[in-house]
Amino acid sequence: MAATLPTSFLLIMALFSCLYPMPSHSSDPDPLQDFCVADLTASPSVNGFPCKAASAVTAHDFSSAALSGKGNTSNAFGSKVTAANVLAFPALNTLGVSMNRVDLAEGGLNPPHTHPRASELDIVLKGKVLIGFITTGNVYYSKVLTRGELFVIPRGLVHFQRNVGKGDALIITSFNSQLPGAAVLPTTLFSAKPSIPDGVLSQAFQVEESVVDDIKAKFGS
Repeated sequence: MAATLPTSFLLIMALFSCLYPMPSHSSDPDPLQDFCVADLTASPSVNGFPCKAASAVTAHDFSSAALSGKGNTSNAFGSKVTAANVLAFPALNTLGVSMNRVDLAEGGLNPPHTHPRASELDIVLKGKVLIGFITTGNVYYSKVLTRGELFVIPRGLVHFQRNVGKGDALIITSFNSQLPGAAVLPTTLFSAKPSIPDGVLSQAFQVEESVVDDIKAKFGS
């Protein structure tokens, strides 16, 4: 009969597994100091922006109203993303977290996009929202969520949010990166500067170049 491990040993191992930093625990590098409020006047370094002098840091640096105002959704998509990343909230520098506010008018869409440097966790605060993502194997996962419900989107995968209810909707999204980045597919492809050649896009989407020109015109390209 196999020997039974002592309960104390199992408890110690369980505690160790909780405290030991796992490689997937965060997206950004771990900080090497209590805080590093960003000096945005300097160029970013490998692990974020250089630190503002600690002697110049006050309690005000650790709070932000970046997400307090409703975004203007009067645009073609009927949506507005307001970021609270390190550029808008310098105290996030090196901490590996950030958030966005996503306002959606009735029928509004936060178009398909990716965040190359972070996974995303969404919480619906108002309305009824369809959230979905597509895996690298072209499998589509989606769900309609209402107030208080969560949806997680793995790092780097194409995803979207669409208001499918009556009236406005509001989502707060959180990231395990101080600057998750965003590649919004429509604008990335059709309003790049300099412009992606029409022949590339027409072949990629299997349409005439005139169709590509029409789409580019809508995005001001």
